[in-house]
Amino acid sequence: MMKRIVSLTMLLTCSLLQAADFDLKTPPMTDEAPAAGKRVRQVAPEYEGTQVYHSLYLPTDWKPGEQYPVIVEYTGNYFPPGKGSGEVKDANLGYGMSAGRGCIWVVMPYVEKGRQENAVLWWGDTKATIDYCKLNLPRICETFGGDMDNLFVCGFSRGAIGSSYIGLADDEIAAFWKGMFTHDHFDGQKKWGYPESDRASALQRLARLQGRPVLICGQHASHVREQFLQDHLELADFTFLDVPTWDLFTVPDGPVQHLHTDCWMHTESEYRQQARAWLHKRLQPAN
Repeated sequence: MMKRIVSLTMLLTCSLLQAADFDLKTPPMTDEAPAAGKRVRQVAPEYEGTQVYHSLYLPTDWKPGEQYPVIVEYTGNYFPPGKGSGEVKDANLGYGMSAGRGCIWVVMPYVEKGRQENAVLWWGDTKATIDYCKLNLPRICETFGGDMDNLFVCGFSRGAIGSSYIGLADDEIAAFWKGMFTHDHFDGQKKWGYPESDRASALQRLARLQGRPVLICGQHASHVREQFLQDHLELADFTFLDVPTWDLFTVPDGPVQHLHTDCWMHTESEYRQQARAWLHKRLQPAN
């Protein structure tokens, strides 16, 4: 009887691990020339000679002369418990959303103070970080066929906050976006130690959305609605998606080391289907 229980336990454990196996793997960043299916490191002309860079991924179906939606991502903080580096090269969320097809994927940097490297904790030089996106996103779109009417900003953890704190910092950068999606954290959900992290400031930023669509994902996304946005739902077309990563992964023995992860869309789940359906619907031409 004991052997049978042990065998069943082992079978269940193996089944859980197999269920949590990734069916997606984010392409590694290289120094190659941009090409379909490649994720490459790029240094803006203004930052030549520094370690400041962004990454560019062209989808597997990319062809010169055609236009593609663009997913612009901001990364999480340096987070050793989850093996998060905070680096542009290690972002995953935008790739998980697109599965590498149909969308150009750009990971923007936070420019560190001194403007010589990327910041892996918080915002670095906030103005330089905002200006980097303002200057480089139109340039990338012009060069590689990004559709300026189909730009989505996204992020995980720090990046989930940054989608608004950076992406809605002023009217000029806020005008870029057709929509936003975030995972784990949200601007204004709580006060942090940097300037204008308070709720009133966050609401001023969110007002710049002017009703555009926002998908808020997270382990407790519904708490963002209940504890913060319930009285401000007119600011955007909000969708809230609770993602129980504890049901998707066996931590720490599975493919991720922490439930706070930007890899949750790298494995099949109903939550991934819902997130992708949200994006697909917003990519449709307006009636």
